Amino acid sequence: MSETPTSPATAGTGPLAGLKVIEICTTIAGPACTRLLADFGADVIKIEPPEGDPVRQMGRHVGDVSLYAASILRNKRSIALDLKTPQGRELAAELIERADILVENNRPGVMERLGLGYEALAARNPGLVMVRISGYGQSGPYAERPGYGAICEAVGGVRHMTGDPDRPPARVALATTDYLSSVYAAFGAVTAIHARTKTGKGQVVDVALYEAAFTQMEPVVPAFEKLGQIPMREGANLPSMAPNSSYPTRDGGWVLIAANSQPTWRRLVAVMQQPELLTDPRFETIQARGKPEHMKAIDALIAEWTRGFDAAPLEELLREGEVPTTRVYTIADIYADPHFRSRAMLPQVPHPVLGHTTQSGVVPRLSATPGGIRHTGPDLGADTRTVLTDELGLGAERIDELAAAGAVRLPVGH
Repeated sequence: MSETPTSPATAGTGPLAGLKVIEICTTIAGPACTRLLADFGADVIKIEPPEGDPVRQMGRHVGDVSLYAASILRNKRSIALDLKTPQGRELAAELIERADILVENNRPGVMERLGLGYEALAARNPGLVMVRISGYGQSGPYAERPGYGAICEAVGGVRHMTGDPDRPPARVALATTDYLSSVYAAFGAVTAIHARTKTGKGQVVDVALYEAAFTQMEPVVPAFEKLGQIPMREGANLPSMAPNSSYPTRDGGWVLIAANSQPTWRRLVAVMQQPELLTDPRFETIQARGKPEHMKAIDALIAEWTRGFDAAPLEELLREGEVPTTRVYTIADIYADPHFRSRAMLPQVPHPVLGHTTQSGVVPRLSATPGGIRHTGPDLGADTRTVLTDELGLGAERIDELAAAGAVRLPVGH
């Protein structure tokens, strides 16, 4: 049996152990990227402004404890530096000089104005990999625009295809584009580190949120160029494939049924006990069922049938008939689901104030060198003194001088 993601055996180990990462990021995409790296053993030092990363104010809180920060900042060390001061900028540069990877998600040009652009940093550390996450990338006519995930998924074409066709473009109430961008950023970081083993040189990894969103448009791109097609929102359906949608149940729930292939379609009809559907010319083939007017007809027939069942027994009935299906889960369903727990996707992470917080588990799952959760997200600046001592060799008196000058912030009692 594999060890749980919070096992002490994972501390200081992992496939990325030995890599030192500096994070100068706020909110979602950047911190999510470094959280991925930290989960797999990288030593991540998060440089925060004296007021802290705004992510500490996002999401739900228990008293003064940010539940979101406890998760997205896990496995990292926090140091509070004021990069508006010369001393703060030099301390950052010295930390980066000793690092393998720098991850930043400021608007293009901000790091250069701070004297922390890639050319200046690479002159001191030629092997540095600098991951730059922004809305529109480091070049191009839109580079200077502020970019958030929701804005960039609109530019990338994703928002146009999200929602129902008779309603305005919708959104998922989650930071989907930020998290997709964070995965591309982490992939770019480890790819560049691999390249460094051959060249000895670092490089810049340029991740644009709108481009990460745009990658989901892969099948749409060639279809527009060759056929001139501009796809419209399909709601809960899969374009040109039916039945593949969410259907209402008697108890007010929803069950998703994916029966678009011929064998699965026949199994669904058998479960429904409506064999006449197999010979209806509107539904005989995948192509026929994929016509818009036929999709509406088949969805109406299935919805009429599903309304006769509560969600849980209907799900079981369909599963027994080998029809791909599931209830549409809420977070309460996820907490009660045995598969999530057996796969360690709801680990309880010790917390100094709350006792523990339950967090999302480590993804992906490596068989020989798994990632792990070593500790919860630290308080703002919790590691300032130890980082400056251990990494830069500064003495207590010098650190106190820097704190008095406002270059660093020390937690109360430190």
